[in-house]
Amino acid sequence: MAVAGVVGFILIFLESMIVMYLKGYQTIEFGGLAPFINVWAMNFFFVFSILTQLTNWYENREGFEKGEEDNSY
Repeated sequence: MAVAGVVGFILIFLESMIVMYLKGYQTIEFGGLAPFINVWAMNFFFVFSILTQLTNWYENREGFEKGEEDNSY
């Protein structure tokens, strides 16, 4: 979860840099601490869901490589 928090925080700045470049802005005003935390939380859950899916895929791929498929779906 710590990785998702840090990467979510980094994504805020990457997104800000992209918006500043595309719109020609010099700075971005987030409108206070609450909107900044909302964007951070949105990025956190985005990264957390991707990391969860990657972790599940990594843990489950070993069974498929060895022919131990689970066809119970």
